[in-house]
Amino acid sequence: MSAVDVQDFIRQNRAVADQIETYRGYWESEKHWETRREFILRNMEDFEEVQLDQLLSLSMVWANHVFLGCRYSTELLEKVKEMAEGIVVEDAPVFRTRDEIIKNQQGR
Repeated sequence: MSAVDVQDFIRQNRAVADQIETYRGYWESEKHWETRREFILRNMEDFEEVQLDQLLSLSMVWANHVFLGCRYSTELLEKVKEMAEGIVVEDAPVFRTRDEIIKNQQGR
């Protein structure tokens, strides 16, 4: 599902789109929200309604990793990256660990 597909889905499924809009956090920029919404829409068919909290949590893990550089277990990151496969995030921030910075400085 590309960004264009997301917009088409929203136009055709207004009730679902309105429900999903309620999951947006007030702190989320438009760019942040658009990609997290795409994550939710791509994966919502794989989760039953009682599992909605799990999907929303996974969407936050993915968004926090991409936009804030948060780190999680390897297993969890692999799962959300697989779920987000194909989602394009333009101008995503690049994060480096302290160890990477020190190693880079020592190489000079």
